[in-house]
Amino acid sequence: MSSQPTASTAGPAANLAAAHTPESLRTLFPVAGQPLPEAAHAFAPIEQRTCLIDGRLEEWPGEMQQVFSPIGEIDGTGGTGGFTPRLLGRCPILDEAAALRAVDAADRAWADGMGAWPTMGVAERIRHVEDFARRMAARRTEVVRIMMWEICKSWQDASGEFDRTMEYLRDTIDALKDLDRASSRFVIEKGIYAQIRRAPLGPVLCMGPYNYPLNETFCTLMPALIMGNPVIVKTPRLGRLLYSPLMEAFRDAFPAGVVNILHGDRRIVKPIMASGRINVLAFIGSSTAADALRLAHPHPHRLRCVLGLDAKNAGIVLDCADMDLTVAEALQGSFSFNGQRCTALKMLFVHEKRLEEFLARMDEGIRKLRIGMPWDEGVRITPLPVPGKSAYLDDLVRDAAAHGGRVANSGGGTHAETLYHPTVVCPATPQMRVYHEEQFGPVIPVIPFTDIETPVRYVVGSQYGQQLSIFGNDPDDVARLIDPMVNQVCRVNINSQCQRGPDTFPFTGRKDSAEGTLSVSDALRCFSIRTLVAAKGSDANKELLTSILRDRRSNFLSNDFIL
Repeated sequence: MSSQPTASTAGPAANLAAAHTPESLRTLFPVAGQPLPEAAHAFAPIEQRTCLIDGRLEEWPGEMQQVFSPIGEIDGTGGTGGFTPRLLGRCPILDEAAALRAVDAADRAWADGMGAWPTMGVAERIRHVEDFARRMAARRTEVVRIMMWEICKSWQDASGEFDRTMEYLRDTIDALKDLDRASSRFVIEKGIYAQIRRAPLGPVLCMGPYNYPLNETFCTLMPALIMGNPVIVKTPRLGRLLYSPLMEAFRDAFPAGVVNILHGDRRIVKPIMASGRINVLAFIGSSTAADALRLAHPHPHRLRCVLGLDAKNAGIVLDCADMDLTVAEALQGSFSFNGQRCTALKMLFVHEKRLEEFLARMDEGIRKLRIGMPWDEGVRITPLPVPGKSAYLDDLVRDAAAHGGRVANSGGGTHAETLYHPTVVCPATPQMRVYHEEQFGPVIPVIPFTDIETPVRYVVGSQYGQQLSIFGNDPDDVARLIDPMVNQVCRVNINSQCQRGPDTFPFTGRKDSAEGTLSVSDALRCFSIRTLVAAKGSDANKELLTSILRDRRSNFLSNDFIL
């Protein structure tokens, strides 16, 4: 293990990672009794006592959960004194009865597929979603402010998540218009006249993750809604309060029962699934939790699952890599939002010839990553929102040291309260926990290799199969990796970090990493099924179909062209 660096004479304002000790990290937190900067966008605690069920904001009289920020105050100057997390507010911990009321509401809105929402015309459903989008846009500042404090995403990144979500919503509307236009004509085959469209599947349970509590939730919620499915949203375990400004928008933009929003823990999820009245599970989280949810459903063969699960994405640095580009992408891929992304690079294989150069360049790059509070300009490393995360990461680093690894960067392994210094561990071996576990934090293992079979065997043997990054400029070397790797993961990135976007690209995974494909157009298909109306081409049937179309008697059977 490397020794801890001493504090820089430039002081905390320099915020160079290499300068930090546990004591200096503590000085980056606010001090009790001192005013916060205007950029902190502080707010009074939010008392969120309502949940949205059947078109009403129900007042919850029962148990409430206190919501604390990962940002706390130090009781004293110079990093001394106790640490008190800031109270952000309270939200309901709903019970089984409330959960089942939401199921009843979604079930009534569905009405065995005969409800107003699932039978509504596509153009009218689009108008409801556009109405919601306008209402949501008006609450941008509030949502971004709460997100920053609740999960410690920087103001810039939280703003970006909101804006990307709005863009995804607009792109979803455009994609549905394209899909509907393509379905507006009749197909004539062997004397059969048919119109083929997509129909909804039924009530959907949407559960998003804490690291993208708005964007990842909406990437399943909005496609499900716009295709005609009533939805129950169980808010993330971290990132609940940010839904408070949007509750009225959901209530006012959609018919009763079409959107239901619940706060709580797993105690409300099991009865929802056990009711057997959920037709689609849209879940982003761990594969273990997804398996338990699926098994709770009494008819799992009838349950469609759209799942974004675990990932341990690897980066392979060949000896022909452009090191300037590689290190820049590795830093971003490993430490963006503290590495708390399913698409983060979580394992790096580096050719032995370039190892020392790579480690030195990573150390240099990490020193330039600004550590601090999410409102600090240019901040890259912020407090970790998951309780106990610093201790977990510290255990991983200690375990690696016990098995022959070392911290390969200045200040690596240093932490204080919820701040954890970016850490590079090298060499990583199969005996280490960090080799196997998805760390979901700013610790990155590096594995030297001379034989390309070393990283190949790792990817083939991994239980995960989301993405991979290859860094190199030799076309033969890169091509030799591409062909086998596309059969192991669902996206191979050349000289760039792993990532989800653009949202028009397929986003999925093999093995235990995903089920179903999420992109703007793919998601519309995930939450619907191809259905057709067909008739023999007799004169009487032609006249009948013409009458239905001409007089707009059916929402499904229609040749209207949405502009």
